[in-house]
Amino acid sequence: MSGERVPPVTSVPEASEAELLQRAVTRLAPVIPLLTELGERFAAAGHELALVGGPVRDAFLGRESPDLDFTTDATPEQTEDVLAPWGDAHWDVGRAFGTIGVRKGATTIEVTTYRADAYDRTSRKPEVAFGESLEEDLVRRDFTVNAMALRLPQLHFVDPHDGLADLARKVIDTPGTPEQSFSDDPLRMLRAARFVAQLGFEVAPRVWQAMTEMAGRIEIVSSERVRDELVKLLLAPVPRPGLRLLVDTGLAAEVLPELPALQLEVDEHHRHKDVYEHTLTVLDQAIALESTPAQVAEASGPAEASGPAEASGPAEAEVVVGPDLVLRLAALLHDIGKPATRRFEKGGGVSFHHHEVVGAKLARKRLKALRFDKETVKDVSRLVELHLRFHGYGDGQWTDSAVRRYVTDAGPLLSRLHLLTRSDCTTRNARKAQRLWRTYDDLEVRIARLREQEELDAVRPELNGNEIAEVLGIRPGPLLGRAYKHLLQVRLDQGPIGAEAAAAELRRWWADQPESAAQSASTD
Repeated sequence: MSGERVPPVTSVPEASEAELLQRAVTRLAPVIPLLTELGERFAAAGHELALVGGPVRDAFLGRESPDLDFTTDATPEQTEDVLAPWGDAHWDVGRAFGTIGVRKGATTIEVTTYRADAYDRTSRKPEVAFGESLEEDLVRRDFTVNAMALRLPQLHFVDPHDGLADLARKVIDTPGTPEQSFSDDPLRMLRAARFVAQLGFEVAPRVWQAMTEMAGRIEIVSSERVRDELVKLLLAPVPRPGLRLLVDTGLAAEVLPELPALQLEVDEHHRHKDVYEHTLTVLDQAIALESTPAQVAEASGPAEASGPAEASGPAEAEVVVGPDLVLRLAALLHDIGKPATRRFEKGGGVSFHHHEVVGAKLARKRLKALRFDKETVKDVSRLVELHLRFHGYGDGQWTDSAVRRYVTDAGPLLSRLHLLTRSDCTTRNARKAQRLWRTYDDLEVRIARLREQEELDAVRPELNGNEIAEVLGIRPGPLLGRAYKHLLQVRLDQGPIGAEAAAAELRRWWADQPESAAQSASTD
């Protein structure tokens, strides 16, 4: 296919290059003295230096960039000689890749030797190769918006691939042909989707075509690198366009096949054309329910005096501060058990019985394959398993025992389960949506009241292990564990009944156990 760049048709509002330049000047002003000083040190040592990549892009976008990235013709050893006496601390953990890091005050800086990396067709790791010029370094970068540089100390802007124009048009394109860029590092295809989600850009048509044709190439990339890009995409302000790009180009079928598989399933409530669209909407709604750090700070300030919560309004929910990876993963994966559980019922209906249980197993398997940590795997799969539990609540018919069990089963995930359950309501029937919302309000009020009355988060049997052993005359072991679990179940079912009543119930339970009869026989 042709490597000619074709301007995309886009409705995204564009900024002029002059406006972008003004943003960059404003954003970089506080660090200009530092940039100049560092550039002069490299120049005095006979080396080139340029600010490059994300910090340059973010300056034009008026965004904060956490670190400053530079590139140079100096070798790592020469770079270290320049940086070590200048910085407050320096490190060389990236030396093999040409990178030396330094901290100057509160600023973190990384300087990398000009690169000209490539991938072997059968390798999972890049072949590190150093380049000889800034221009050679820029042409090997992933996208034009990241292939801009600022030569130092003269502050000369370098943009050989029209990255500023693409930034103004909100377009993701590559310096060379997309095929060459994605062959150099197939992970760049996922990165394109991530930038769509993070920046609100669109990919150029030739990039979209190359992603579609080369999707299978992603298989040579390690699971850890794939996972890290998916996480960055999911934590973006608006993940939906990036996820849609992955599905439409076939990349999702390679790295997260459970997502495009949902396109084949008709939602049983006929709210959307398929479960895939429902899932993306649930993710959008979950994100909308996350709290921002600013909201948390405001809420933690002096509060107005208020009385106890009334049954007509929601309880004060625990805060989930966004972006929350566990909540977003659970929203994305909550219905992946539906394809395996679809059944066509008599009369034309469709059911997905126990899809939450199957989905939890599939979520666990996929997250493990992507090398997520054990805690994330456990939490996400548990939320998937519990996401339908509320629908047994009806119009509030749950007993206090059922409410206690809901809370204890969710454990520390309760606040996320609240948001996931509310997000899963995507009906277009406004009256039905309001009824579901009010019903969940009622459940939260009941949880709050029970928590206040019983310290529900720390429910324990009313006799501890030593007391159980003393009442039954038994030693620590599996039998004592069974007795403890029985009293815990009594506590959940009946609430606080007092230590004396708990001991009486324990003796009643013990009388029905075969071990009790054996104990009596041995003492006769």
